[in-house]
Amino acid sequence: MIEPGAIIGIVGGGQLGRMLSIAAAQLGYKCHIFDPHEHPVAADVAAHFTRAAFDDVEALQRFGEHCAVVTYEFENLPVASLSVLGAKLRPGTRSLKVAQDRAEEKAFIEASGAQVAPWRSVVSLADVQAAVEALGCPLVLKTRRYGYDGKGQAWVRSPEEAASAWKAIGAQPAVAEAGIRFVAEFSIILVRGSDGTAIRFDAPENEHEGGILRRSTVPASAAVQAQAEAAAAMAVGIAEALDHVGVLTVEFFASADGPIVNEIAPRVHNSGHWSIEGAATSQFEQHIRACVGLPLGSTRLRAPQVTMQNLIGDDVLAWRELVSEKGAAVHLYGKGTPRPGRKMGHVTRLHD
Repeated sequence: MIEPGAIIGIVGGGQLGRMLSIAAAQLGYKCHIFDPHEHPVAADVAAHFTRAAFDDVEALQRFGEHCAVVTYEFENLPVASLSVLGAKLRPGTRSLKVAQDRAEEKAFIEASGAQVAPWRSVVSLADVQAAVEALGCPLVLKTRRYGYDGKGQAWVRSPEEAASAWKAIGAQPAVAEAGIRFVAEFSIILVRGSDGTAIRFDAPENEHEGGILRRSTVPASAAVQAQAEAAAAMAVGIAEALDHVGVLTVEFFASADGPIVNEIAPRVHNSGHWSIEGAATSQFEQHIRACVGLPLGSTRLRAPQVTMQNLIGDDVLAWRELVSEKGAAVHLYGKGTPRPGRKMGHVTRLHD
């Protein structure tokens, strides 16, 4: 158990690192942000900041020596470079490596006993055409690496669209995934301690627009709740196979064939932001607790219903009205100028 007063390193300086730093400070820890940007928003609320490239091994080594434990806020990081942090890194590089590559991720999920949509790995237009023959249409192409919030994806709704979809994703190595019918999207937000203890939050039902999360609601609809326990068992299996420590988020489709895994995120997640006000212990505090070896907290809901709405792009310009709304918990990330598709903040509401 790492005692309060110690320094927790966070690789990445975005809004997730910002909220992790705030949660750590409440428990008496100090955070050290490692990020290549000049003014990362997490550095505004952290005790220390190192500006260096994510693949700067020497800078990472010095950073690690300054920290009692290190975690990360997103998964598109160089695994080889972060390996220099050794056992201090929680979760470890295995979780990072699997989540970075969609083909490796899908194979790993299937090997852990969970269900994914039918898929094929593709590296050429001929592979895409073969996938169309094998899987049928519609199917979606997703680049194997560096895809998030709907980026790096293109739909093939007829065989004639194969070439244009392949071009749209930059003719990069990808996975071709069969389109599936589903009634809802939801996530299992799991926390696993270093002793193997695992707990989860109530499953939020998630609504997306343009590939970006717009709203999460807890409790979820009956259709999601009917599949939440089976999904949670899958998530636990994935976490155990990874020997994961900290928060692990598994995104699911609720379908007629049961819960189908969409993807995993080895970190705190946008669909868990509601937990700051809506749960007895937020996902951010839970992650810090797991990383430093503290007992995990309660995930009990603080209200009969909780909703979280993302503020995307110009949504944030309504901040005056939002902060005037009684009972609305407004979180602004300090990112400056809004841009289309950019997550600028979120609002959580607790409903009686």
